[in-house]
Amino acid sequence: MRISRTKWLKWFLAAAVSTSAVFSSYLSAATTRAQAKQVAELQSGAPQNPSARAEQNPAHNYFTDVQLVNQNGQKMRLYSDLLQGKVVVINSFFATCTGSCLPLSRNLQKVQQALGDRLGKEVHIISISVDPEVDTPPRLKEYAKKLQAGPGWHFLTGEKQNVDLALKKLGQFVNDKEAHLNVFIIGNERTGLWKKAFGLAQSDELVKVVESVLNDKAATSAK
Repeated sequence: MRISRTKWLKWFLAAAVSTSAVFSSYLSAATTRAQAKQVAELQSGAPQNPSARAEQNPAHNYFTDVQLVNQNGQKMRLYSDLLQGKVVVINSFFATCTGSCLPLSRNLQKVQQALGDRLGKEVHIISISVDPEVDTPPRLKEYAKKLQAGPGWHFLTGEKQNVDLALKKLGQFVNDKEAHLNVFIIGNERTGLWKKAFGLAQSDELVKVVESVLNDKAATSAK
């Protein structure tokens, strides 16, 4: 199913979450002429006017550049640094979780292994803490070490209000950290294709979803 970018942005706020099996939502393309031109310029490497690009990009306007901090203490903007032009696998978790977080993270570790050296180049993993006041960068760095996380796997925290905003924009916000979602969001921001997958599914099934999003091709003309 392909829908407009405006509708898929709204989907992040309103989507009901299913935890019965692997599932996907194709959230993309029917772009406006300006958006199609923007994609073509990105592919060709042609220079763009930054202010015009921001005006033309509803994804940037929606997600915002709210500031987060990764496990290495580096400040990262939600859209410009983490999402723009990238294929991403996104989940929420907290480092002291004794329930589903570790199995979810182990599945992401297997996805990382399947991707090999494509991680950090073609695909990025974004794990956002729902407990930012406890999950400081040093704690997240220790957590990342346990998972042998490589470059391209970002464990994110920050000021609580910033983290809460980012989670809300991604449809992952919860009031109680124990109620965090067991759903991965897998997206190709450049083409506008987004899918959801049950994070506790078989890792090989998750890899298939990631590959399908990675292999999606950008629309080159308005429809």
